[in-house]
Amino acid sequence: MIAQQSIQEVMDRADIIDVVGQFVRLKKRGANHIANCPFHNEKTPSFYVSGAKGIYKCFGCGKGGNVVTFIQEHEKLTYPEAIKWLASYYNIEVEETEKTPEQKEKQLAEESLRIVNEFASEYFYDYLLNEEEGQTIGGSYFKQRGYTKETIDKFKLGYCPDGYDVFAKAAIEKGYSAELLEKAGLIKQRNAKHYDVYHGRVIFPIQSMTGRVLGFGARILKKTDKAPKYINTPENELYVKSRVLYGMHQSRQTISRNDECFLVEGYTDVISLHQGGVENVVASSGTSLTEGQLRLIGQLTKNLTILYDGDAAGVKAALRGLDLALEQSFNVKLVLLPDGEDPDSFIQKSGASRFHEFVKENKKDVIGFRLDVGLKEVGDDPVQKSKLVNEIAESIGRINKTEDFALQDHYIKLASEKLEVDPSGMVNLVNKYIRERLEQERRQKNRDAEKAPAPQEYVEQPQDVLAPPEEEEQEWELVRVLIEHGEKEYEGYDNVAALIEERIDPDLIEQEMARVVFDSYYAYEIENGKLPTVNFFNTFPEPAMQTKLATLLQTRSDISHNWKDIYGIETLNGEQNYINEVDSALTYFELKKLILVIDEISKRLKTEKEETRYIALMTKYLQLKDAEKEILKKTGTMIFKKNTKKA
Repeated sequence: MIAQQSIQEVMDRADIIDVVGQFVRLKKRGANHIANCPFHNEKTPSFYVSGAKGIYKCFGCGKGGNVVTFIQEHEKLTYPEAIKWLASYYNIEVEETEKTPEQKEKQLAEESLRIVNEFASEYFYDYLLNEEEGQTIGGSYFKQRGYTKETIDKFKLGYCPDGYDVFAKAAIEKGYSAELLEKAGLIKQRNAKHYDVYHGRVIFPIQSMTGRVLGFGARILKKTDKAPKYINTPENELYVKSRVLYGMHQSRQTISRNDECFLVEGYTDVISLHQGGVENVVASSGTSLTEGQLRLIGQLTKNLTILYDGDAAGVKAALRGLDLALEQSFNVKLVLLPDGEDPDSFIQKSGASRFHEFVKENKKDVIGFRLDVGLKEVGDDPVQKSKLVNEIAESIGRINKTEDFALQDHYIKLASEKLEVDPSGMVNLVNKYIRERLEQERRQKNRDAEKAPAPQEYVEQPQDVLAPPEEEEQEWELVRVLIEHGEKEYEGYDNVAALIEERIDPDLIEQEMARVVFDSYYAYEIENGKLPTVNFFNTFPEPAMQTKLATLLQTRSDISHNWKDIYGIETLNGEQNYINEVDSALTYFELKKLILVIDEISKRLKTEKEETRYIALMTKYLQLKDAEKEILKKTGTMIFKKNTKKA
């Protein structure tokens, strides 16, 4: 277990703008920062980060929390792992208390794949640098490619010994189970013996954006017709090929800073470009672009430049993923390198300066590039040309017409000229593909809706009765008021917190998490002699709690048009309004307590037989009903009670 003082130190030091900014391109807007959400696809930013409150909230998918839950969610880490990641980022030494055997077993199960990958990465790296075979064989290969020691360190390159089971024995001796090593794709079993999957190969660790080792790519060095040149980790809970880009960990800061991402095909292209001074580059490892990979890039930039080495098959394969990029409003450019060159060879021969010059001179937009490549292929074949017309029209239809109308219009004119087709016919064809795509999306939504739980039956409410928000929301509103305004002044009391403590019966708070926060607030005051800040509540480890608190504390400045039209209210936020917020939150609980007492008296009236007591109860009942009416008259709100029966 991590000591509480270490958790508090991490929370005190961690700057959520700084941390989230490592993964998402943030833009300042008022008191907050905004971005496209890293947890779901969107074209209009709805992901808000508040530096003052230390929270994030997406108003699109609903995810929210603090700096720890962001790292947990983004990197799929446990709470302790996220704390340790932040501690490492800020160079904070973490103090841990002794774990029980059960806790050790649980933690090992949760972190098993990550731990064995980290061990393997260190083993291969150490073997390359410090063992004779590693230096002679693996080291010679990397030296031949021109890689320096600094580059090897940067990408944690390694070598797996050529012996049949050298690594397997070393790993099992260290306590890693054969089953786990096999699940991680590091060893296999044959004839009741274990052997190393990567034996005799140089190793390229594949890392997440934060540097966690997710899996490995391995290149064979011996000439053979039987074994493939490259092999990769099989997919598992950690490694999903469609959600990974090689080099993202080393490149993310430069991609964000330069506002451009270069995309190449292989590991060595990324490494050589980095060594040559081009550090905003990632590799798709031979696959066409996927939605998950585009989401990673889109967190940092919407400018994507793809480098091709001129291989026709490779170009066509990679182009298949670009419709997704267009659909997600990426600004996609393509660069075809000179014949016989790939990014690796080009940067080593020409250097970074010439590389940037060549890219600038030869960049083509995605539709123009596809037109040029396609027209060379189809020649005078009318059937193939018709097929190309449809392919281009479908790609243009992927562009968001609302946001990029001018761009779509430009491509229609360009395609009409180059393909020698009627512009109006091209417009009709593009619109046909848009309609088909929208219809497909509609059908998918209907299928998803059929799988969703059936909606609850609607029960019409009396027209003159306005139902209040759910009780749970009112209870959380009290918690929000306490956290945000607790230390502020209130006439007749030391502060708002003192007012709430005196006026609110905690037992009226029925929502469990809300009660935990409420009790923790006053427990902190008793223990520390001062009121807690928002940062104190960011130390709660439960993701559900952090999501709820982020939702609660991240408010928008926009106000409903109905509120403006009916009440003339321009804003519900701001320093001048906190008294109203406090009084409103208290009024709900006063009413709630009043109604509970009225209900109790009403029950007693039904069973009371003694006349004197009946009159006393009725008198009290009428007094309380008058008090209820007075409060409702003052607030201008009518409420209805649940479980009422018609007379």
